[in-house]
Amino acid sequence: MLKLTDIQPQQNEVYLDNNATTPVLPQAAEAAIHTMNLCYGNPSSSHMTGIRAKYILDTTRSLARQVTGATNGEIIFTSGATEGIQTSIISALNASRDNNHNIAKPVLLYGATEHKAVPETLKHWNQMLNIGAEVVAIPVDSNGILDQQFIAEHAANALMVCTMIANNETGVFQDIKALEDVIRSNNPDVLWMVDCVQGLGKIDLELSKTTIDYAPFSGHKLYGPKGIGVLYVRESAPYTPFIAGGGQESGLRSGTENLPGIASLNAIFRLLADENDDTFKSHETLLAYRTQLADVLNEVFPGIVYNHDFDCSLPTTLNFSVKGLSGKDIMNLFDAAKIRVSGGSACSSKVAGSFVLDAMGKSKWQSEGAIRMSFGPASTQQEIDNACEAIRNAVSAMQNSCLILSDANDSFDSTANGLQQWIYDAQCTWCYIDKAAKEVILIDPVPELVSKFDTLVSCQNYKVKAVLSTHKHAEQVDAPAIIRELLGDKMSADEFDQLGWSNSAKTEVELANGDKASALSIGEKMLVKVATPGHTDNSVTYILGTVENGKLASEAIDYVFSGDAIQIGGIGRSDFAVSDSDALYDSIQKLAAITNSQSLICPAHDYKQLFTTTLSIESLNNSLLAAVIKGDISKAEFSAEKADMDKQIEHSADTQLCGNIKESIDPSIDVTPDKLVSFLVEHDDVVVLDVRESHEYEANRQEYLADQKLVNIPLSQITEFVHDHSNDKTDASYVCICRSGARSDAAAKTLKRMGFENVYHVPGGFALVS
Repeated sequence: MLKLTDIQPQQNEVYLDNNATTPVLPQAAEAAIHTMNLCYGNPSSSHMTGIRAKYILDTTRSLARQVTGATNGEIIFTSGATEGIQTSIISALNASRDNNHNIAKPVLLYGATEHKAVPETLKHWNQMLNIGAEVVAIPVDSNGILDQQFIAEHAANALMVCTMIANNETGVFQDIKALEDVIRSNNPDVLWMVDCVQGLGKIDLELSKTTIDYAPFSGHKLYGPKGIGVLYVRESAPYTPFIAGGGQESGLRSGTENLPGIASLNAIFRLLADENDDTFKSHETLLAYRTQLADVLNEVFPGIVYNHDFDCSLPTTLNFSVKGLSGKDIMNLFDAAKIRVSGGSACSSKVAGSFVLDAMGKSKWQSEGAIRMSFGPASTQQEIDNACEAIRNAVSAMQNSCLILSDANDSFDSTANGLQQWIYDAQCTWCYIDKAAKEVILIDPVPELVSKFDTLVSCQNYKVKAVLSTHKHAEQVDAPAIIRELLGDKMSADEFDQLGWSNSAKTEVELANGDKASALSIGEKMLVKVATPGHTDNSVTYILGTVENGKLASEAIDYVFSGDAIQIGGIGRSDFAVSDSDALYDSIQKLAAITNSQSLICPAHDYKQLFTTTLSIESLNNSLLAAVIKGDISKAEFSAEKADMDKQIEHSADTQLCGNIKESIDPSIDVTPDKLVSFLVEHDDVVVLDVRESHEYEANRQEYLADQKLVNIPLSQITEFVHDHSNDKTDASYVCICRSGARSDAAAKTLKRMGFENVYHVPGGFALVS
């Protein structure tokens, strides 16, 4: 286990995720440490040590009033904004219950782009207190501004209205005066909470000059420690303590006060209140910072789109998307280059969009590819300069990897060669590159990856030999046709069938079972098309291998692109209107006859991020599949069992699954970060696989770890690695490492499942390895 002192920021780290949390100001940390060491009294104690502690409490409360403009009402210290939100909502709902409101159809209104803490708390306490109101989202326009007409129409029936002063994802701020006018003109008595977390230090606040009833704040969003916050409650607003007990905070919030946290707020509030101190920068300075960052982003990302209007957003937040790049690609690149930002999706096959951008009506690619870059009101010019330099340096690695094109039209020699798996929401797109021949094929593309492929082809001037689908559902977008139109003269103008196969492909290859099949060349290899209906009536399998004397022997096969016929851990479903389980039975037997048990199968879906499989592995885990291959089961028996399997999919949580995936995966063997160096010293023959993508590796190249060379094998190319190292499964030892441990875990599990005996991974990855 790592010691706490081992966990430190990386050298030259550029932190641009202040909307998530800020670093603690030295003055705030010093105040907290001083209080812990020397002012350790309990503010409720009547002796002199307690009186000194109470002085810290009282002066901080006074300073809080000063910086928030709360000349009256209550200022209550909390554990943070979530507690403040809970307290506000419980107080409002409890008051509505006590007042026996006579509204026939009561509603609880909240902004559609609010932090999840607000709607989830409303739903929870609405149910727990048996209020019976409908929780309703207030729509926003394309700029994220609340629909005032909607508020006007619903305010009369509202028991509570919850809005925010500025959004945490986009920085979009609301016109509080305009909101107040529409709320109060339609319901003077409705209780109104404004989440002010992102406003303090960036927007002038005069709470007592408004009719805001509740305003929560959080210390860790303004350079204080986590676990401390403030709640403003208007003088006339009802209040129900969320935490009862010893009666601290004048009975408003029991529990011994977090005095060190409060002391840190004392230091921050003093800086905010001091007009002669420049720790917190002026609005004009913050605007200049944003302009500088935006200029650099515009320079390095020609396809950038900002997801908010700068005129109605805080200057400290930039939310953007880049056409053709996933948020994961950008965030992983920046993280490798020591630039900390927030992305909309994690390192997994599941793509998650931004509910904030969805509410604003932004396109799917913007929502799913969004990056939030946020600095703080105490950021310095040097920090912004460092950030701009780091961004320029990082993005050059993306250009080298052909993820984006350079405006200078530089020619980059991409290292990509062989097979890559591009995954989007568990859908697999397979890209095979023959670098020597400068040829490429694409199999089962999804529309969201069209731009990525076009950029790769344009960057390397590749000839596109084929863009293919293994099958097509009626409602499915024709991605191959979209790509062909986009590529124009970058591929031949042939006639194509519905799956993208060229009608001019006249070459025929003899398969292992004696059948003849249409084929086309890519470099020195051939891609063969085999009809394998069953999942759909148009399903095919593409087989890539080396043809000799017109024959493709099973042992000469490199990859089998099986679509949804054979999946990792299951057989594709056959209960669609265009499915036929009898045909699927025949197709499975055909695949077994023309391939071999160790041929690498590359399916159209990868639900568990395991990349590839073989008939041998699948037969061990799937008795039904094994029975079909051996001929131990009839078509009728197969159809009956398969129907039972498919019914289980229909009743599952995800009805979109194209197969019934049930196999459990053995966990990886961990080498914890604190043990990694000693492990590498003791196992000097181990190969360290850095499974980050090549642009991440190049953004902050680290070639050695404990004197052992790192080999960069991007996770997207792990199937190629399995193919190329099939003879090293028992002799070689591998340690997989990545940015955080998620991808190295996937790589290690894949290698172990494919028969590699000595495989380890590093949980926490480079984030915890110094």
